Amino acid sequence: MTETPTDQIFPDTPARPPFDPELVPVLEAARQDVSTFSAENLALIRQLSAEGLPGVEPVDLTVGGAIRVEERQVPGPEGAPDVTVLILSPAVDGPPRPAIYHAHGGGMVIGNRRLGVETFLPYVADGHAVVVSVEYRLAPEHPDPAPVEDCYAGLVWTAKNAADLGVDPERIMIAGTSAGGGLAAGTALLARDRAFPRLSHQILICPMLDDRFETHSSRMLDDEGLWDRNANLFGWTALLGDRRGGPDVSPYAAPARAEDLTGLPRTYLDTGSAETFRDETLTYARRLSEAGVSVDLHMWGGGFHGFDMMAGNAAVSRASLATRDEFFRRALEG
Repeated sequence: MTETPTDQIFPDTPARPPFDPELVPVLEAARQDVSTFSAENLALIRQLSAEGLPGVEPVDLTVGGAIRVEERQVPGPEGAPDVTVLILSPAVDGPPRPAIYHAHGGGMVIGNRRLGVETFLPYVADGHAVVVSVEYRLAPEHPDPAPVEDCYAGLVWTAKNAADLGVDPERIMIAGTSAGGGLAAGTALLARDRAFPRLSHQILICPMLDDRFETHSSRMLDDEGLWDRNANLFGWTALLGDRRGGPDVSPYAAPARAEDLTGLPRTYLDTGSAETFRDETLTYARRLSEAGVSVDLHMWGGGFHGFDMMAGNAAVSRASLATRDEFFRRALEG
C-alpha cells in the first residue's frame, strides 16, 4: 500500500465549526487513548479494538435470554471464502419479522461482526426484528471489491434464507455506521443493480462515501484525535491503493461516485457538523432526494465522528440517538 505524503493531498486546513462544549471533555480524554492510523500501528489498533474498552464488560447479546445468538458460515462471493454472519433473533418465536442487515464500522481496516450490534438489541429483544451482522474481509489485506462483495453475499444469503431466519423477505433494511455506512450504501447499489434483494430502507450513520477529498469537511480536521483527514486517507488508500482519488473507482466502493441514485430505498442519513464525512453525507442526501428517494437527513451541531457513541449522555447525543431510534421503530413497525 503506497502512502501519499499528506502535504501533497492537503495544502491547507479549512475552518471547522466548534465542537459542542459538552462533547469537548470526552474528546480530550479520547485523544489520550487513540493511536494514529498507519501501517505501523494497524496491528495494535486492531488488537485494542478487539479487546474493547478497559474495565467495560462485554455486552450481553442475549439480553438476559431474550435474544437467540447464532453464528453461521455462509457462501461468500464466487471464488472467495465463506462469510461469517452473526444472527440475533427473538427467543420467542412469532410471525416473520423485518430484518436489519448490518455492516460494521472501522475505516475499512478494523472491526468485526459484533462491533456496533448493541444498537439493535432493543428491537430484537422486544420481538420487532432479526439482525444479521456480516463479517467482511478487511483492507489492506483484502482491498476493494472484497469488502462490499462480502457484504452483498451475506445480504443475498439473508434474503434467500428468510423463511429459515424468521424474516419477512419484503422487509429487509440495511444499516451501517462510518465505513459500514459506506459499505451499506454500496451494497444497496449492488442490490438495486443486480435486482436482488429488494431493500425497504437504508440507514447510513456518518457514512464513509467519497475517496476524493474534494469537499471542505474532508480536509478540515487535522490531528484532532478523531477520524481526521489523515486517518481517512489511510482508510481509503488501504481499500483502493493507487486508484484512490483517480478515475478507476467503482461507485460500489465509493457510493458518492454513483451517477444514478434512482430506485434506492428510503434513506436515513445523519452526521455531525464538525466531522470529516459531513459534506459527502449532505451531498448524498441532496442527490438521493433529487433522484426521487425519500430521505430523512439530520446534521447535529458540534458533533464529531462517533460523538453519540463516545458521549451518549450529552444533550446532542441524546437527541441524535432518540431521533434515530424513532426512525428505526417506525420502519420496523410500519
